[in-house]
Amino acid sequence: MKRIAIQPLTAEAFAPFGDVLEAEGAPDKIINEGLCGRFHDRARLDFSDGQAGISIFKSEARALPYRLTMVERHPLGSQAFLPMSFDPFLVIVAPDEGGAPGDPLAFRTAPGQGINLLRGTWHGVLTPLAEPGLFAVVDRIGTGANLEEHWFEAPYEIASV
Repeated sequence: MKRIAIQPLTAEAFAPFGDVLEAEGAPDKIINEGLCGRFHDRARLDFSDGQAGISIFKSEARALPYRLTMVERHPLGSQAFLPMSFDPFLVIVAPDEGGAPGDPLAFRTAPGQGINLLRGTWHGVLTPLAEPGLFAVVDRIGTGANLEEHWFEAPYEIASV
């Protein structure tokens, strides 16, 4: 079994796969009587058709080391995951190599970070590391086949260094 070390989630390392959503640095604008900072338009939302929708996902927490057996992608739209708690979660992505995923990368979010996966990005399933595993998800709502799955011949083990 191939082993993959988890790395911290940074905007630079994650850029080929999507966006890190966080309130870092100075806000773009101060609103609400000067009491709120707005970090404006932080995700590259991209839908071939349909519309953006907000859903709530509740996923069981996973333990490390984590056994990765499959990845999926959504060719018709981007997908953003915004945790509804300050608990970290595991983000697994893989580059596309001729229509199939290459070797995966694993990231651990910091408290307060969310992600936006670009359209067509190979990624692991939602993998919270703590309960309650509750997320707001912004993705494409529409008809058509928007899910491709790839099952690995041999699993990967995702572990902390």
